Amino acid sequence: MDTWRGKWALVTGASAGIGRALAIELAAGGAHLVLTARRCDRLEDLSAHLRSRHDIRIELCPADLARPSAPDEIFAFTQGKGIDLDLLINNAGFGAYGDFFRSDLARYLEMVQVNIAAVVHLTRLYLPRMVERRRGDILIVASTAAFQAVPFITTYAATKAFDLLFGEGLAEEVRSYGVRVCVLCPGSTATEFHDVAGQPARMRRRQETPEKVARTGLRALAAGKSVVISGTANRIGVHAQRLVPRRAVTRVAASLFRPHEES
Repeated sequence: MDTWRGKWALVTGASAGIGRALAIELAAGGAHLVLTARRCDRLEDLSAHLRSRHDIRIELCPADLARPSAPDEIFAFTQGKGIDLDLLINNAGFGAYGDFFRSDLARYLEMVQVNIAAVVHLTRLYLPRMVERRRGDILIVASTAAFQAVPFITTYAATKAFDLLFGEGLAEEVRSYGVRVCVLCPGSTATEFHDVAGQPARMRRRQETPEKVARTGLRALAAGKSVVISGTANRIGVHAQRLVPRRAVTRVAASLFRPHEES
């Protein structure tokens, strides 16, 4: 994990879950960190935790990526600090569970902003300098939900499908410039995600730890992989569904995710 020792990494959504685990892994490997998330108090707690254990530099940039101006603000912050970023981790994201037609439209549009627009925006801001230097890395956190339609988290799955295809395509575009791009696709993970999305407890089976997911993503990026699925069972599930008609896969997903009161 010392691939980024002495280099600067930016982690979005660093206040909890996979983002926090990524920051901890990078700090242990000697990377300097720019941490961003909505909750400043959690960022400060994480910063204090890491500073007490590692001889690294840490900068905090609280920001809400649901605001379209946030990526520009983060970029201006790093520019103002004279930070030349070597690793961009687009981790921030959230989901929402339930019938789409009953959903809070503003919340779903925020999801598209955070899960898609902010990823594109931040990547476009930091990538040119990486190409110019012929060195740099980008990790995009997607989901196993990216590989098929998932009723009742329909919008979330669609945003992650975008992230997957965006990252895969970009990886090939910039490979010849010495820039690596990897899409990390975790399955169910023991984080706050399910609570925020409003998913019931029955959907939290076979969860991986965020620490394991973080290590999987960073190792795959360092190895030059463009996509990695975290967890053997998740990999088998993703590859197996390719042998089944897409409509059948969607119907099975609907039966698993359908709210009990509509079963």
